[in-house]
Amino acid sequence: MNTTIDPSKLIILDRDGVINQDSDEYVKNADEWIPIPGSIEAIAELCKNGYTICIATNQSGLARGYFTEATLKQMHKKLTDLVEEQGGKIHSIYFCPHGPDDNCDCRKPLPGMFKQIALQFSLKDLRHVRTVGDSLRDLQAGKALGCDTFLVETGKGQRILNSGKALPDNTEVFKDLREFADSLIY
Repeated sequence: MNTTIDPSKLIILDRDGVINQDSDEYVKNADEWIPIPGSIEAIAELCKNGYTICIATNQSGLARGYFTEATLKQMHKKLTDLVEEQGGKIHSIYFCPHGPDDNCDCRKPLPGMFKQIALQFSLKDLRHVRTVGDSLRDLQAGKALGCDTFLVETGKGQRILNSGKALPDNTEVFKDLREFADSLIY
């Protein structure tokens, strides 16, 4: 069932490198899924201030056989439980299970997961929706549907900044998810 929402109150987060510590070796189980300090509290505070949080995350570790969908569900349960313990709620989690050569339309930088989120909330596009990522592909996927883009320096974010690659127009940069959340709340 579709739900309507004020787009300015919807935030789409990447997972690895934004909410939890990322690894070039992949996050393969719930024990390896470790929140970045302040990220869980930031999500909860955003929720308490009227924001709806969705997650769009590439999870090619599924296609590569590094973990199963059941293990991914355990990681996401850990995430949602931690957020709920702080008084917040993750509205929905979308993930792309494909590898980089699978030619799907959901793997970021393609906007398939963002289109699913737009449909979920009966939005024709995602103008005024904020998306937060630590990589260019996170931002490019959101920008394709009109999202306002925000890069965090956690995860791969600092590496992107140091690379000199151009960010999508009007991208704002924050130290971490906590600083991003504080900019909206305070």
